[in-house]
This record gives sequence, structure tokens and C-alpha cells, in this order.
Amino acid sequence: MTTTVQPGTGAPAESQKLRQSKAGSGPGSASWPVRIGLVFLCVAWMIPALGMLVNSFRPRDDQFSSGWWTAFFNPFGSTWTLQNYQQVLTTDAAGIPMSQAFINSFIVALPATVIPILIAAFAAYAFTFMQWPGRDLMFVVVVGLLVVPNQVAFVPLVKLYGALGLNGTFFAVWLAHIGFGMPLAIYILRTYMSGLPNAVIESAKIDGASHFTTFWRLIMPMSTPALASFAIFQFLWVWNDLLVALIFLGRGDNTVATVALQGLQGQTGQGKELIPAAGFITIIVPILVFLALQRYFIRGMTSGAVKG
Repeated sequence: MTTTVQPGTGAPAESQKLRQSKAGSGPGSASWPVRIGLVFLCVAWMIPALGMLVNSFRPRDDQFSSGWWTAFFNPFGSTWTLQNYQQVLTTDAAGIPMSQAFINSFIVALPATVIPILIAAFAAYAFTFMQWPGRDLMFVVVVGLLVVPNQVAFVPLVKLYGALGLNGTFFAVWLAHIGFGMPLAIYILRTYMSGLPNAVIESAKIDGASHFTTFWRLIMPMSTPALASFAIFQFLWVWNDLLVALIFLGRGDNTVATVALQGLQGQTGQGKELIPAAGFITIIVPILVFLALQRYFIRGMTSGAVKG
């Protein structure tokens, strides 16, 4: 009979037992203080949103006379109403109905998210897989634009758009968001593409594939996590933006949701009770976008960060 012996131990293999660690006690698990701290931070982060949600269903007098948390002490005795949502969606207290401003936000956010992704993906491919003079210097310049504040470009852009007759149009705010978001998009996508296997690119070259074919059929599908990560960043930034929309669109028929939300409260405080309902309406879309793409978020952020 042959007995298997573990090298260096002199003991039969049958006597060696695997030790199984308890769930949650491995090298990558968090300790209980860390877990408690994370739970506390999550609860603290969600309290304002919960208060806004509760107040959005309370009438004006209840909002101003007591805090939102008092509704939990006597939930059946409190007054609940949907009138705030009805007024927000139908009335033009901000100069335009919130429903129309909601549509305008989609008109601004979708092109301002998709167009930078397409342009930046082409640029990232060129920076990663193509050889041309000044490539590395140009990439350093693009990355350097990340530290330049967007506000320094507002005055020149307003003057330029005014000369071209673009102020107050969707095209003006599209160009602004595309220009401001391009450096980050190129940096994220180039970092991700640099971690893709070169063997795939070399195989495509051997098969006679052009750069466009390689980019569209190989690199774009393989870069889905990075594309989704930037899409989350860009969409949330454009959707929640107030300053760029206020400067280049202003108020009127093209008003977006953030500007309409800011205009609900008048100088004397009228319309203040509508802000919780309008605010909760505006945050629904970013939450849905993040939940839909969050499985790609971590992959896109961490891929290419560690080599080996």
C-alpha cells in the first residue's frame, strides 16, 4: 500500500485537514468597528433624503410648524397629501412646469453624456494603441486640463456663444458639458484600455482588421465597464448641474429641472413647501441610473489601476 506524504512534514496526506475560517473572518473582511462605522455613515447619509421624502407628502402648515420626524410619532393622525407633487408637475411656479423642465433635463443630459463617451473612446484608443509623434505629450496636456477649474472658461464661452447666437440654446450647454467632461473621459478610458491584452490587438492586425474595426468590434465591447463608469459620472454631473445650465440656458422654455427647482422658492418664501417634492422628483433619475450601472462601476474604476 502506498502512502502519500506531504513534503517537509513526514505525515500522511489523510491526516492533513483543511482549516476553514469562519464567514466574515478572512483577510479581506472588515472588523466589527468598521462595519458599525459604515452603517452609521450610511444612515447619516440617508437621513436628509428620508426627511425630504416625508416632507414632500406633508402640507405647508405641517412642514413649517413641526419637523419631519414628528410624523413618525403619530403617522395615522398626521395629514398626508399628494397636492405638492400635483402642483410641482402642473403649475409654472418656477416659470415652467416641472414636467417640462424634467424633459429638458433629459434633452441636455443624454447628448452631453453619449457624445463625450464616443469622442473620448476614439481618443483613448489612439493614445493607447496607435503610434504618432507627440502622443505622450498630448496625453499629459489632456490630463493637465483636469486641474483647470471650469469656471475660468465661463466668461470667454459666454462671449463666444453670444457672438455666434448660441446663448440660451441646448447646443450651447451641450458644447460646454462635452468640453468640460472630455479630459476625465479620456483619462478613464485610456487607463482602462492600457490594461487590455495586446494579443487581441495583434490578432486583429494579423487578420487584416482596420483600426476602426478593431476599435468598434473589439475594444468597445471589452471597455464596457469603463464606459459605464464614466457614463455614471457624466450623467450625474450634467443632471445635477445648476451653474452651467443657469449661465448658458437661463430661464425660459429651455429651463432644466435644477434651475426650475431653484426658482420654486420666491423672494418672500412662497413655494417653499414644493421644494421637497420637486427635489425628490429630480433625484429619482440619478438613483435609477446608478442602480442600473453600478455593477460596472467598481470594475471600471479599478481595472488598470493595478498591474500584474
